[in-house]
This record gives sequence, C-alpha cells and structure tokens, in this order.
Amino acid sequence: MMRLDGESVAVIGLGASGAAAARLALVKGGEVYVSDSSTNASTTARGADLRAAGAAVELGGHDLDRLARAGLVVVSPGIPPEAPVLRALAERRVRWISEPELAFRFYSGPLIAVTGTNGKTTTTLMVAHLLEAAGIRAAAGGNVGGGLAPAASELALLPAPPDWYVLEMSSFQLAGIESFRPDIGVVTNLSPDHLDRYADVASYFADKARLFDNADASSRWVLPAGDEAVARLAGDAAGSRYHFGGETDAGSQAFVADAVVTLRIATVVESVLPVGDLPLLGRHNVDNALAAALAARLAGAGVEGIAKGLRSARPLPHRLEPVAERGGVLWVNDSKATNVAATRSALASLDRPVVILLGGKDKGEDFRALGPALRGRVRHAIAFGAAGPRIADELHGSSPFELMGSDFSEVVARASSLAEPGDLVLLSPACSSYDMFESYEHRGRRFAELAREVS
Repeated sequence: MMRLDGESVAVIGLGASGAAAARLALVKGGEVYVSDSSTNASTTARGADLRAAGAAVELGGHDLDRLARAGLVVVSPGIPPEAPVLRALAERRVRWISEPELAFRFYSGPLIAVTGTNGKTTTTLMVAHLLEAAGIRAAAGGNVGGGLAPAASELALLPAPPDWYVLEMSSFQLAGIESFRPDIGVVTNLSPDHLDRYADVASYFADKARLFDNADASSRWVLPAGDEAVARLAGDAAGSRYHFGGETDAGSQAFVADAVVTLRIATVVESVLPVGDLPLLGRHNVDNALAAALAARLAGAGVEGIAKGLRSARPLPHRLEPVAERGGVLWVNDSKATNVAATRSALASLDRPVVILLGGKDKGEDFRALGPALRGRVRHAIAFGAAGPRIADELHGSSPFELMGSDFSEVVARASSLAEPGDLVLLSPACSSYDMFESYEHRGRRFAELAREVS
C-alpha cells in the first residue's frame, strides 16, 4: 500500500501512537476522523495539531456511526478491549487494526520485530544500535515509549527508508494485526503480565503468539534456548529458528563460551567480545545482548560491528540504571520493572546485598512468586503504595520486611537509613506506577532525584 487517497480512516485514541497513525493517514491521502474520550491538556493539544493538518477531531466522546462507516479503523494500544467504544463496534461487527499494522503497510524495507514480557525495549534499541555500528541504517520505534523512539507510523514517514526497520511490539499492538509480518522476529521471554487487562495468562500469551500469524518459509525467529513457553508460543510456525542463551551444546546460536559472547551460524563459530566488556548491569542483560547480536548478525551485521556496538551500549533510563553512589551504597532505578518476573530477573542479576522498594498499583499478579528471589539476597524490603499491604502480606517471612505508605520521599529516606556500605538500594517495584505517579518514568525520575539527595 502506498496511498489512502479518499479512504475514510478513523483513529480511536489520541495518545502518541494514535496521533502518529492519524498523521500518517493524512499524509497518505486519507480522510481522517479521530476521537478520544479524554479532554486533558495533552489530548487537546494533539487534537488541535491534527485539526490544523486537516483531520476531523472529536474529544470527550466517540461518534459510533462515523466510526462504523470508516473504511479503516485504527485503535491505540491504550484502549482496552472492554472499553465501551470497542464493545459497541464489536457488536456492529466492525473490525479494527493496531497502529503498527497501519504503519507496516507503508514500510519499504525489511522488518525486525521484538516482543516478549521483559527486556524488549532494551533489545529493540540494542538491535538498532548494533546495526548502525556495523554500518547498516536502522530505524527503531514502536512500543518503546519514554521518548526513546517514535511510534511505528512515524518511521513510515521517514524521507529516506532505512535498511532495516526495528519495532518493539506489545501484546496490545499484536492483538490488532492482519498482514504484519517481520522478516526477523525476536521473543525475549514470557511470563505473566497485564493481568489487570487480560482475563488470564493464556489470553495474554495468545496475543503475543500473533507475531507468528503471517510466517512463511523465509521468516527467521530468534528465541530463548530451552524456554518451553516460548517454544509453545511459536508452535509450528513456518520459518527458521535461531536460539540464544542456554548451553552451547543445546543447539544455541548465541551463547557465552569461556566468558566470551559467541555466535554460531550454521557451522561457523565467531567470537564477538568478552562478556565482561558489556557495559550493562545485570546478568539478564547478557541474554538481551545475545538476542540483539544474533538478530543483527542475521540482518547482515559483521562481527566487528556487533562487538563495537555492544561495547558502546548504554543502560536505558529506568532499567537497572545506576543513578547514585555514595558511602559504598549503589542506588539503582529499575522503575520499568512493573511485573513480578521483571523484579525477579533484576534480583537474580545482582551480586550485592539489596534493600528493595516494592509497590505501586496492583496488576493482579501473585507476589508470592517473588519469595524465592528475596530469600538470601534481599537484606531488607520495603512495601509501599496501594499494593503495599498485599505485598507485605504475601511476602511475609521472605526477608526482613516493613510496610510504609504513599509518601515516596519517606520511603526513600527509610531505604537510605537501612542501607549499609556494600549494599544496593533497588527500586524494582513489580507494580505499575499509577497509584502515585503519572508513569513509571515519573516514578523513576523521582527516585533518582531523592537518591541523589540522600546518598
């Protein structure tokens, strides 16, 4: 698809991705109607910009008849399936697509798509970074958020198409695909998440599995070695499978051998760089680096370029990000850890005694799964925020524990008083941020500010 001349396009939701979809549709000649139930300042500002560009914009509600008449309906990922507007459209048998599905229809080059529960932003941006370091033009975007990369639709408007598009794809975005097909698909890992939006884990996994819907013989899949959940997700999808992590004798194509990041494509074994040269904190980032290196190699990057890119990679904000160190205490912002698996992974990656901050808005997970990760590793845990009481109750006995309220400055001050030289104070909340903060980024920035004040 190259144009939408005269086609009626409706976009539901005026967040960053919805606005990007509307702009793309306008540029491609569509007659665009955008609606959002919100009337807050950011939504109003985006609406004004789109009106000036030629879109019809409705705030504070939705014209269902107009939506139903549209030839193409695009839904922002922030709109949950049970939203009244989507239920009403479903009753009218109106189909809709996600914003990356729209963008994909206008891409003019090969695509790497990255999904999974944790590590997908780090892996997405690292793949693009490695390709660039190897002299291959790459454009990253999608579900990355946080201002780190644009929406998928913005990449479709680049004046010069890249050699490779690299997209992070959430389950919400994959739920609305039709023709979306990556040339290289990456799954970082799988664990329960978003149970505040999905009825059960199976429903969440089913949306992730849509990554494989349009696979063909030329598809290439980068998957974690020995991960049975991911293997079930891929099923019998067409294409070639390449694995990262695990044991070298288990058929993995990206692994650590004798403390060296190593690639093995077909029968060719290539040493990339010593694992100690990776600048990212945490053992789970070794897996992210292996996945990214393997995907970049399959996309044509040379080993020297991959090594150069890995050496120059930097931690992303709010993902095991060191933010302060004083008196022998290291403060680490892992605010992006909004589920139990992410926090468990963070703890497994660290080799210092930990004072951990857990809490926020409950997403419906069982916090008892954190118990084994806390025992023997966490010297003291502080539960805070709306989910604090349940966390303290379900993890009672896992480590020295105390429950605090929703004054975040008091929480951080208490962590400071508990920390001893050699300790690591870790914000890895295992919850979303919406009880006390606008976003996980807001929470992470505030933690970093307070850490620098008290450290």
